[in-house]
Amino acid sequence: MRLSTKGRYAVTAMMDIALHEKQGPVTLAEISQCQGISLSYLEQLFSKLRKHGLVTGVRGPGGGYRLAKTADKISIADIIQSVDEKLDMTKCGGKGDCSNGEKCLTHQLWFDLSCRLYEFLSGIKLDQYVNRPEINVLVKKQDILYGRFINRTQALV
Repeated sequence: MRLSTKGRYAVTAMMDIALHEKQGPVTLAEISQCQGISLSYLEQLFSKLRKHGLVTGVRGPGGGYRLAKTADKISIADIIQSVDEKLDMTKCGGKGDCSNGEKCLTHQLWFDLSCRLYEFLSGIKLDQYVNRPEINVLVKKQDILYGRFINRTQALV
């Protein structure tokens, strides 16, 4: 299986929001700039993330996006599936009609792998990475590099 950019970008963007939750709503422009993801692509992803109840939008000055649930309640599998990414290794979509309407010789192998992959990604919650020291070091470097939240702090003074 190869995870597409859609799934990778969705996880990256959700991680970014989770890491900055204490500073307030995060704009898509901030995520775009810091993570190198196109703004129009983020808009498409966030439409799906919002539909699946993973993020909520905050309107007005200082608005942006927040997690709709706490980071310990959002799994990587939730994020990936919300943007229509499949965690299925079978070539038949799990239907069992991969070889002329019947199961192919390796169907069960790929089906079992799909189940394990789903279990693995379901067991990883956003907060497990948000709380990692090496992740926090990276995010601080990014925030300094891009001057993130400096304007908000100045605006509040």
